[in-house]
This record gives sequence, structure tokens and C-alpha cells, in this order.
Amino acid sequence: MAFTGSTMIRDTLTMILAGGQGERLNPLTADRTKPSVPFGGKYRIIDFALSNCLNSGLRKIYVLTQYKSDSLNRHIYEAWNIFNPELGEFIYSVPPQQKISNNWYLGTANALHQNVNLMEDGNFKWVLILSGDHIYKMDYLKMLQYHLEKKADLSIASMYVPKDEANRFGVLEIDENYKVLSFVEKPENPPIAPDKPDSAFVNMGIYVFNTAVIKKVLDDMTKKKIPNDDFGKHIIPYMIKEGYNIRSYRFEDENKKLQPYWVDVGTLDSYYAASMDLIQVNPHFNLYDFNWPLRTKQLQYPPAKTLSHEGERVGRVFNSLVADGSIVSGGLVERSIIGFNVRVNSYSYVTDSIIFDNCNIGRHARIRRTIIDKNVDIPENAEIGFDSEIDKKRFKVSDTGIVVIPKGYKFD
Repeated sequence: MAFTGSTMIRDTLTMILAGGQGERLNPLTADRTKPSVPFGGKYRIIDFALSNCLNSGLRKIYVLTQYKSDSLNRHIYEAWNIFNPELGEFIYSVPPQQKISNNWYLGTANALHQNVNLMEDGNFKWVLILSGDHIYKMDYLKMLQYHLEKKADLSIASMYVPKDEANRFGVLEIDENYKVLSFVEKPENPPIAPDKPDSAFVNMGIYVFNTAVIKKVLDDMTKKKIPNDDFGKHIIPYMIKEGYNIRSYRFEDENKKLQPYWVDVGTLDSYYAASMDLIQVNPHFNLYDFNWPLRTKQLQYPPAKTLSHEGERVGRVFNSLVADGSIVSGGLVERSIIGFNVRVNSYSYVTDSIIFDNCNIGRHARIRRTIIDKNVDIPENAEIGFDSEIDKKRFKVSDTGIVVIPKGYKFD
């Protein structure tokens, strides 16, 4: 039976796993879940997966939340409340509801298991599973079409990674037809890709299941008392052993660059590096592709502004991103990302830094290689990011020396 794109879209349910604690991003995740962390001046990390859904035509979405979800729930309501239930469209946040046990979500697959009823309610033929904490561009409809063409029970989005870096990922062993033969988490000696011997094919955490198949697998594993909490550790190895048709879908990047872009900003240093890429002359990740719009909450702030005063008080911004409502008044900002409603006052200096919304940089302050979370007032003459030993007495400093000031921090 042939399926058109519109049929596939109508019969596909998307579930986004957005409950990660993101402990390695602390203190940015002290009050919010990882998918809710700001990125690029105006976005949240989850906006990229949700924008992919919108651009792929997928409008039946459940966001499975868990830890510290207030900020994420508010963002989904305020930024993504654009779907029309009368047309069968929706986006809902779904916390753990202890439907099959007294536990919170115990893993990626357990989050799905606890919400099997959501798949049943809509009689969906396919379920697309996404992570809410990765940054990339992807047309999921292409993957769904591949899944149908291969008559797969499960399709796993995968990408090439140099073999010596693959031990950080789950690695797929595939044949020349991209059928998955085995799956190993973080192997010391990863299997190589058949068509690229210097690389391995790694799991991106993006799955398409036949709904009937994943329900049967979860039921069978439960009856056999086999652990079924995690896709990589439990579900995929079990399905391979049982002979299911599992296919690897080679990632097709809609970012349209020479190198495919898919980033998990799991640490402060990787978050900082991905952010700083955005201000390069030719960044790896393109925010300015109007053929692949990136949606987020549009705050009603006036345009960003620079102010110059008499003498040396000249507001200057170089190689930076500055969100609406921010004013650089007689200060210097270079190679930085400035969020909404930030004030950079006279004679201050901000370089190689990320400043979240509603912050104030006092006169003569000097900020270097620092991430400042929301609602922080930097006092006049403060120096941050120039003396690591002093900074470590007050703030968290990453392995590469990035200073992180928590949300709402009050200086003495």
C-alpha cells in the first residue's frame, strides 16, 4: 500500500523527550531542565527540535517533561501555542503520571512505555521519538518515507563520526543495505561503516517505530521480566536479537553545510563552544536560512540599540549577536551573545561572553569568557573572567576557564 506524505504526517505521533536534568550544565540547569536552557540569544534548546517538526509538517506533539519543568512548560505555552486542535494539531506537555508503576520516567524507553495510551488514543501508525536537547536541522518526513520504503520496524537516525571519536556514542554495525546488525553503547573498538572505513555510524537518538511493534516489544519484555527502560541499552539490542527489521537512516542535514551539524550541548564547555560558533563570520550552524525558519517566543521589545555620549563613551558592538530590547550605552561588546533587555553601561567591556535576558552590566565593569544567567546586576568596576582563582571563590568555572554566574545572583 502506498502512503503519501500527508497520510504519513496525519498518522504519525511525535514524542519529544525533554526531562533531562542536564547536571553537567549546572548552574544553568539549577532552575530549568536542559531543553529549556537559552541558546543563541533568543532561543531555547528545544526550539530546534520543535522547529524541525514544524518544518517537516508534524503537528501532533507530546513533550515528555520531568525535572524542573516550569520554565519549559511556560515556554511551550507562550512560544508554541500555535496549533489548531480543530485540525487535529496539538502540542502538550506530559509529566510522569505513574500509569504503570510508582516511578518517574526511568529512561528514554520507559517514558514512552508510561505513555502508550497516547499512541493508542489517536490510532497512530508510527511514532517519532526525539530528544529535546540537541541542536540540528532535519526533515523528519524524509526519515519517515525511508522507514516505509524499507518496511522497517524501527529506523534509527545515524551519522558518520571519525572512528577514534565514536567511543562517546552508541554505535551501529550495519551492512551495505543499512540494515542494523548490532548496537553497542560507547565501545572501545567501534565497528566501522561499510562505505567509510575511517568512520563509525553513531546513534543520534532519533527513532521511528511502527506503533504496533513498539507496543508489542514493550509488552513482551515486561512479560519476560527483561529490563526495557532505555532504547540504547535495552530496546534496540532486544529487537536485534529477536530479528526485527531495524534500519539505519543516514542523517541528511538541512543546515546545508559541508559538514553535517548535530550537537549535544551536554557540558558547559560544549555549550559555550556551540554558542561562540554562531558569531563567526561563517558559522557552522546557520540561523539565517529563511527556507528553514527557527521559531521561538517573540517578545515585544523594541530593537536593539547602541548609544554614544560625549568623549570616550561610545557604544560599540563587534562580531556579536544582540537580541531585542538591549542597549549598549557607551560600552564595548565584542565576540559575545547578548539576550533580551540587557543594558551594557558606559565604559564597560564585554568580550567572548554570553549574557542572558534582563541583565545589567555596570559602568567600568570588565567581563571576559563568562556566561551570565538571567536577572543579574553586575556592579560597577567588577572584573570577571580575568583571574580564575578569584572567580572560583564565588562562581563555577568550567574546565576551559569559562565563568558561570547563576540566575538572579546577588553581589555583596
